[in-house]
Amino acid sequence: MKIGDLTRRTGVSRRLLRYYEEQGLLRPVRLPNGYREYGEPDVAAVRHIRAMLAAGLPTAVIARLLDCVHDDGDQIVPSACPGMVSNLRREHRRITETIERLQTSQRALDAMLTAVRPAP
Repeated sequence: MKIGDLTRRTGVSRRLLRYYEEQGLLRPVRLPNGYREYGEPDVAAVRHIRAMLAAGLPTAVIARLLDCVHDDGDQIVPSACPGMVSNLRREHRRITETIERLQTSQRALDAMLTAVRPAP
């Protein structure tokens, strides 16, 4: 299938599909005319990429883990590939730290807003 077909099947724009290719997440076959040719495994790969992005994983981590997931009905299931658990734990810690920093920022902003609110 061509990139337009993959766009229709996955709901992902051509631009993003090309970005995934640049990041090494998709590896379409290149035809002699330069067109990209995608297959059913690419449809699944895009679903997996989108699910991992939704989980907050950066594309560099997704590139390492993409071959370690498979479909189980409507969701993806990670396999026990080497590095899977350590990568997921590291990303979980990173996201937790980011949430904590954002909560600290939110409390500081709340204090500022409280200080500038006019008295009733």
